[in-house]
Amino acid sequence: MAGIFAYESSEVDWCEDNYRHSETVVEYFNTVSNGVFFVVSPVMLYLLHPYARERNLAVHLVWIMMIFVGLFSMYFHMTLSLMGQLLDELSILWLLALGYSLWFPRRHFPFFVKDRSSFSRMVLVITVITTLSSLIKPNANAYALNCFAIHIIYSLGVEMGSCTNPRAMRLAFQTIGLWVLAISCWISDRFGCSFWQKINFCYLHAIWHVLIVIATAYGTTLLSYLDANYEIPYSQPALEYWPCDSWTFGLPYLVLKGPVKTKKGC
Repeated sequence: MAGIFAYESSEVDWCEDNYRHSETVVEYFNTVSNGVFFVVSPVMLYLLHPYARERNLAVHLVWIMMIFVGLFSMYFHMTLSLMGQLLDELSILWLLALGYSLWFPRRHFPFFVKDRSSFSRMVLVITVITTLSSLIKPNANAYALNCFAIHIIYSLGVEMGSCTNPRAMRLAFQTIGLWVLAISCWISDRFGCSFWQKINFCYLHAIWHVLIVIATAYGTTLLSYLDANYEIPYSQPALEYWPCDSWTFGLPYLVLKGPVKTKKGC
């Protein structure tokens, strides 16, 4: 059991040179780049609070989970331990499961699912089974997670087919563009390492961390906007950007311009 906590006990080793910048941190830039999780997450918690208060306070769990994803990813890249790998990947799995439970459109539920509570229980069962399965073959976890992400992107594309709001359309293209850039960095670092080592640029996985956090901020805001339009249309949701709404890029968030019926609990 103690072996899974040992440095470099994971079979996964990213392109960055080990111990190059520190004697105690295996992958220095892959470790410190996780700091973006701790910067963006509190801001998104604040920006999405009006929507979460009106719709469901469980929305806050998404960005609280993102903080844990950043923490576990930092631990993994600092040690390259098997425990760090499992914590990193399983925290992402449960984050995705939470997103499915909160935002997957009701009209796309399987025929045998009657309401969101039943759907959430189904997602919980699948997530528990996937968690147990991941302990058997840890190296397959990252690829399975990216398959889940592809399904989310596909579902988002289906939803945007009936959307006419130009701001929402722009946000959708930005989200997909950021995700494509991020996954390209992940794949290139994983499978093109020899090339990047030749030109002495082994930092694509660190760039992936930054891009995927920003893509998540864009994606969760877009999902929140679509959800608010269907579930709380009286709130008249609108999209804006922080810190300046006129900027082409910023952190997107939801503004509720209509009357609200704030609930006291989750």
